[in-house]
Amino acid sequence: MSEIEPNLSTTPRLYVDVPLAAGATLTLPVPQSHYLAQVMRRQPGDMVRLFDGASGEWAARLVSVARKAVVVTLESQSAPQEMTADLWLCAAPLKRGRIDWVAEKACELGVARFVPVITRRTIIDKLNLDRLRAHMIEAAEQCGRTALPEIAEPTPLAALLRDWPADRTLIFADETGGEPLAAICAAAPAPAAFLIGPEGGFTPEERAAIRTVPQARAASLGPRILRADTAAVAAVAVWQALSDRTPPSSRA
Repeated sequence: MSEIEPNLSTTPRLYVDVPLAAGATLTLPVPQSHYLAQVMRRQPGDMVRLFDGASGEWAARLVSVARKAVVVTLESQSAPQEMTADLWLCAAPLKRGRIDWVAEKACELGVARFVPVITRRTIIDKLNLDRLRAHMIEAAEQCGRTALPEIAEPTPLAALLRDWPADRTLIFADETGGEPLAAICAAAPAPAAFLIGPEGGFTPEERAAIRTVPQARAASLGPRILRADTAAVAAVAVWQALSDRTPPSSRA
C-alpha cells in the first residue's frame, strides 16, 4: 500500500450521498467508481477525499478498484463540517445555462437555500432540480465546500410572500430604485434572503406586493443595468463580503 499522501489538496474530491464516519468501509456509487477507476486511473492504496454534505470531509483509502465498484475505507476526517450563514437566494428561473450558472455560484458563495420563484414574467415553465443539484455538487467538489444548499420546489411569488418568515429580512433587487445594497447588507444579518426577478424584472404589481411584506427592503444594485443572473451573484457576494458572517468553526 502507498503511504497517505501528505498533500490531500491534490487528491480527487467527490460527493457521495451516503453517511460517512471514521473506519467505515463502503462501495462508492457507480458514477464515482467509474470516475476514479476509468478517468483518474486510481489503484488500491490510493487516497480520495469524500464528503456527504453533513459530516465534513473524509480521507479514504481505496481498498479495491473495479470499473463500476470502487471500495474505500474512511481513515480520518480531513476537514470539519462547515456552518453556512443562514442566507437564502430566491430567484426567478432563467434560461437553461444561465440558471445552472446561478445555482453553481450560489453553492460557491455559501447560500444555505435556493428557492426558484415563479413570477409574472418568468419564461421557464419546467425546471430540472436534479440538474441544478448536479451543478451545485460539482461546484462544491471543486471549491472545497462540505455543505450543499437546500433546493426548494418552485414557488409562486404570491405564495412566497404570503408565507414569508417573520424573522427573515427580504432584500429584493428593485430596478426602479431602492436603498444602496451595501447599506442594507451591512444592517441585515442572518437570517436574510435575496429576491431576484426574471428577465424583464418584476411587474409594478409584483413590486407593490413585495413592498407590503414588513421584512422587505428594496435594494438598488447601482447605476448599471444587470442581467438577472449577474444581479443574483453580485448581491450575494456583497452580503457575504461586507461582514464576516462565516461561523469560526467552519474556518478551523
